[in-house]
Amino acid sequence: MPGKGGRKPTREEGFLGLGGFLGSLSTFLEKLGELAETGGDIQKSGEIRGPEGKLRGVYGFTIRTGLGEEGVKVEPFGNLHRDAETGRATVQEVREPLVDVFEEEDHVLVVAEMPGVAEEDVQLELQDDILTVVAAKGEKKYRKEVLLPASFSAKKMTYTCGNGVLEVRLTR
Repeated sequence: MPGKGGRKPTREEGFLGLGGFLGSLSTFLEKLGELAETGGDIQKSGEIRGPEGKLRGVYGFTIRTGLGEEGVKVEPFGNLHRDAETGRATVQEVREPLVDVFEEEDHVLVVAEMPGVAEEDVQLELQDDILTVVAAKGEKKYRKEVLLPASFSAKKMTYTCGNGVLEVRLTR
């Protein structure tokens, strides 16, 4: 099929001018194949700004593979969510931070990325196996419920928050 100027389209231009999209999809699928074989993570994030240049939304996802029985896990984060009634994307005031949960022999470590937040801005609530993280400073507001691998006592919970990274340690 001829491309621009009667020549055959390049791989980047692709079929029917959809090269950008299909090329990106192809690259994504290749990366997923590599992850399935070796295990690992893919992360992507971005932001949406309004007409005045003011930040309106933050979005992103992490795809994790090689998690044993879980296989592939997609974890979204940000403040853009699909409205259940209309199906349209909406910007919410509260962001959902990216969270990692690490199981160690004697403890579980929860790490949350919340740029612009300090330790005094963080509130934690632990109820059995659900840790609720809430933080706010100025216009930056975060909230996330984290399902833990077991139930824990709040008495055995400690945390630190520096440079926007919250670390919660739950001792077994």
